[in-house]
Amino acid sequence: MIDYPSLHMLIDGERVAAGDRRVHRVVNPATEEILGELPLSGAADLDRALAAAQRGFVCWQGTPASERAAVLTGAARLMLERKEAIARIATLEQGKTLAETRIEVMMNVGLFHFYAGECQRVYGRQLVRPAGMRSTVTYEPVGPVAAFAPWNFPIGNPGRKLGAPIAAGCSVILKPPEEAPASALAVLQCLLDAGLPGDVGQIVFGVPDEVSRHLLASPVIRKLSFTGSTTVGKHLARLAADDCKRTTMELGGHGPVLVFDDVDVDRVLDTVVPHKYRNAGQVCVSPTRFVVEEGIFERFRDGFIERASKIPVGNGLEDGVQMGPMANPRRPEAMDRLVGEAVASGAALGCGGQRIGNRGFFYAPTVLSNVPADCAIMTEEPFGPVALINAFADEAAMVAEANRLPYGLAAYVWTKDAERQRRVARAVEAGMVGVNTTMIGGADAPFGGVKWSGHGHEDGTEGLMACMVLKAIHEG
Repeated sequence: MIDYPSLHMLIDGERVAAGDRRVHRVVNPATEEILGELPLSGAADLDRALAAAQRGFVCWQGTPASERAAVLTGAARLMLERKEAIARIATLEQGKTLAETRIEVMMNVGLFHFYAGECQRVYGRQLVRPAGMRSTVTYEPVGPVAAFAPWNFPIGNPGRKLGAPIAAGCSVILKPPEEAPASALAVLQCLLDAGLPGDVGQIVFGVPDEVSRHLLASPVIRKLSFTGSTTVGKHLARLAADDCKRTTMELGGHGPVLVFDDVDVDRVLDTVVPHKYRNAGQVCVSPTRFVVEEGIFERFRDGFIERASKIPVGNGLEDGVQMGPMANPRRPEAMDRLVGEAVASGAALGCGGQRIGNRGFFYAPTVLSNVPADCAIMTEEPFGPVALINAFADEAAMVAEANRLPYGLAAYVWTKDAERQRRVARAVEAGMVGVNTTMIGGADAPFGGVKWSGHGHEDGTEGLMACMVLKAIHEG
């Protein structure tokens, strides 16, 4: 509990403490100790935030791009200065290792620097017209944004939700996860300390359905940005549709990994195994379904099991730990259900498949093979430290398996054949495809999916433009 900050909301530039409000107890997932009590908003708090967001947007949309850029650059500098403190907070409340939370801080630093430059490059165009006519196409900020961020990336997700709207000239009301609130507060505090007006960036917490219904029912909000499960995303999209609000939806995935028999098996394993168990598998783009060509199936499976069984699991604050606990008690329960059902249906358990210890939300790195396609774990995003490895006869069967599910966020292809690389990358239905790599993100790269994995993008130029509306002006 050392170094964990007191908790509050940030509404209209004020730190709002619990007072007589309802509270949520924040738990350290490695120790199950109570870190603090988080105030939950009521209707009056949300109405105050909405009024401030409307007022903040009126001013911020007219702020020169150079001044918006200066705030983002200043916040990036402050995050860099506060890197260790912010990383430690995130590990305490979410569980992932310090090495991973430090990377998250640096992701935000890079993203804020990128948007500081990109917001000064929002170009319209002038159309060719007869003499005496003038037609121009311009871009304007969409308006106040309601943003909802999940707990799996407690630093990076708030950075995405705040960075693009602020760069575009919008105000933002962010509802981060109640499980990991202090990380988001630290990110917004860097922006405020860098000069962001308090009515432009705000953070509220509360019962998720209460907050989402209240904010999305207001005509003040003109855009919804959501990262989370497909089920919740569909619900919020329906709420947003009632007022024709713009939406960016980054939803669930079930990442297929196509591994062909011409690869260096050890090299692939050395890359994908650590990536699979990053953040205990609680990553929307996690490689999950390993679709392996028959000729190398046994070597690949056995090598995967050998590496997975050696991964050091423990408190993310401790040296040498490669995988921390799961973020909350719901996740080990889900792993028990999904893995147990798969094994009962005939899947082979290579390693793991059980909780570790009797304190904290730890679950062993797990490998299942020969998993029947009708198992729940083959259709439901496991969002945990489990790899599913099955053999397939040829490219056509492998692509069919990759496209079998309604999800389409991230996919991975491993082959030395250059023509196959291009062919399969085109054939796989996903918003992002990694060919011989697991590195599919970057400040300048659009991040988003297709089908049930959502629509719209974060990061890159596309993330900024998702917070803008286009206007055509014709003058006679």
